[in-house]
Amino acid sequence: MIDEFAKDTLHGRLRRDREALLWKLDGLSEYDARRPLTATGTNLLGLVKHVATVEARYFGEVFGRPSPEPLPRWQDSDGSDQWAAEDETRDQIIGFYRRTWEHADATIEELPLDAPGHVPWWPEPFSRTNLFAVLVHVLGESIRHTGHADILREGLDGRTGLRAEHEQGIDEEARAAHRAKIERAARSAARAMPQGS
Repeated sequence: MIDEFAKDTLHGRLRRDREALLWKLDGLSEYDARRPLTATGTNLLGLVKHVATVEARYFGEVFGRPSPEPLPRWQDSDGSDQWAAEDETRDQIIGFYRRTWEHADATIEELPLDAPGHVPWWPEPFSRTNLFAVLVHVLGESIRHTGHADILREGLDGRTGLRAEHEQGIDEEARAAHRAKIERAARSAARAMPQGS
């Protein structure tokens, strides 16, 4: 009973975060969806591509259910799953992500939480694992990267939030006042406290 509850809860959260990550692309130009927004090149479409690859690997080959999508061998990973090449369209990457969901969902639904898996890129003795541990791991990856996407999108046009139906209009004046209050507190604390505290 608790296993099904745990599986349904984790799987439901994963589904919610998948949709939230895709929503971060809504309304963006091709350039803004792809351009590097951090010093390391992190970009919105690349986050989608990366999370799709993560799901494809963890819910595929880890359980002997290789993804139907073509993936390079994990040993050959070169970071190309973190950005979109010129010849890759947004629709292709989103389609890859959605097809990966279907494959991952089938794995999650068909296997019990204690189903054994093997993650060859994890160090021993951790490489022998189970569906529960992989679900928690992938959910963590998904949450982390959806958070990255939220910050990146806020930097582009100020939009924030988890889902479109909960989005509120941007009150620039209120945001500026709130940010100024935090800035004043930070400067005051920096003056009052010794360096390195």
